Amino acid sequence: MKHNMIDFEDFLKEQLKDPDFRAEMEKLEPQYQLERAIIKARLEDGITQKDLAKRTNTTQAVISRVESGSVSPSLKTVNKIAMALGKKLKIEFV
Repeated sequence: MKHNMIDFEDFLKEQLKDPDFRAEMEKLEPQYQLERAIIKARLEDGITQKDLAKRTNTTQAVISRVESGSVSPSLKTVNKIAMALGKKLKIEFV
């Protein structure tokens, strides 16, 4: 039995033709960028979620939820994470 596989990029490209879908994706973009930035900085620092949690005086579960996007962290929390990673938080409107 042959399965038809759809390439994710092709699927996404097709979905983005729908204005409502595109609008929802655009709403989620800042959260996605934040998650990626935290993960990237943590990996560049060569530390685990548990290590980052210790540095920010929280739990690994909290860091996991922030990185997965299952919670929207406060600005205070994001700043604590940035400082624990030796970074400065910069916010821009573009």
